[in-house]
Amino acid sequence: MEFTIDWLRRAFEADGYISDEDIIVTVYLALRLGKPLLIEGAPGVGKTEIAKVLSRIFNTELIRLQAYEGLDENKALYEWNYQKQLLNIQAVKEDSQGQGAKDAKDAKDAKGAKPLGDLFSEDYLLERPLLKAIRAETTPVLLIDEVDKCDEEFEAFLFEVLSDFTVSVPELGTIAARQIPMVVLTSNSERELSDGLKRRCVYLHIDFPSVDKEIRIINAKVPETGPKLSEEIARAVNYIRFGLEIKKRPSIAETLDWARALLALDADRLTDSLVGKTANMLLKNKEDLDVLEAELEDRGVMSRVEELAKSAGGLAVGLKPGTTPGTMPGGRPAPNLPFASQIGGGPMAHITAAQIAGPQPGRAQPQQAPPGLTPSGSQRPRRGGSPMVPSPPRRGDPR
Repeated sequence: MEFTIDWLRRAFEADGYISDEDIIVTVYLALRLGKPLLIEGAPGVGKTEIAKVLSRIFNTELIRLQAYEGLDENKALYEWNYQKQLLNIQAVKEDSQGQGAKDAKDAKDAKGAKPLGDLFSEDYLLERPLLKAIRAETTPVLLIDEVDKCDEEFEAFLFEVLSDFTVSVPELGTIAARQIPMVVLTSNSERELSDGLKRRCVYLHIDFPSVDKEIRIINAKVPETGPKLSEEIARAVNYIRFGLEIKKRPSIAETLDWARALLALDADRLTDSLVGKTANMLLKNKEDLDVLEAELEDRGVMSRVEELAKSAGGLAVGLKPGTTPGTMPGGRPAPNLPFASQIGGGPMAHITAAQIAGPQPGRAQPQQAPPGLTPSGSQRPRRGGSPMVPSPPRRGDPR
């Protein structure tokens, strides 16, 4: 299987998956080295979709194993078809009674039933995702989704299987992979994965997209939105994700659902009224909806979005994960933009981003009050509320 990074990039774009260079390079290295690809990130950032894209662009089967608490190797590897075994046992028994046969072999000759010794043959073997991927005739894509939900015991079994792609079935012996599958593991980081599993994988972390990238995603997946509405949607989602104190940040899939909902309402531009009416397409719990409603009643979402856009000079950028709301990417302050996480009349609602950012090079700085004094020159009170009283000078003190 020969391919280049450029071919992989074009194939992802042709399939509608908008990716950054680091994603393409990491996927390329995992495929070329024949190592599993471990993708971590928040829910809904496109981790699972990478496995689906790979199966489509390489025109191969996608085999999916959904991890969950309590998953064991029997459910992931193989099981015996007990119902079929019992039916065969019953058929042999009935044949023996009806024909007056002396043993199961005579029953087999009479009716074609298999003797009991063959009950653990491949005819009764039920392949589960791991064994199915190992025995596949062509190279499949094996997706192990949300691996962080499984138990540590299964995780230990998993990285043993992924190390050499061989499994042992006591009744059949050791089974080696016919083709090394393309393995993609996803994790929502609900728990820390073991070092042993990580060592066997190529690691990739996917974060929420920037405004510019999300605009491209919307245009690729819902092209009917048009350039203006798609930009407004992307900016609004970016602000809701990182500018409001919500529990569950909207995923990319929820952004696309919101775009389709707005089109269903014949919207050509985004307003606070539309944001309020369709907020349940983005936010899926009552607490987050209340936070957004309070923001809409206070000053509105779109006015905040417009302030961010103006402070960015009209560029398609916005708040990023790990940045303080009210600042632009790279830590550049958004002048006079209130501290977004305290919107709604909180104790810090009056503090601007410039004050939070601290001293800036090349700018005149306000005079600092001497220790123990307020800027007006009065003494600061103690914690108890009483004014600070200077202690009397000691003998020999120059005071």
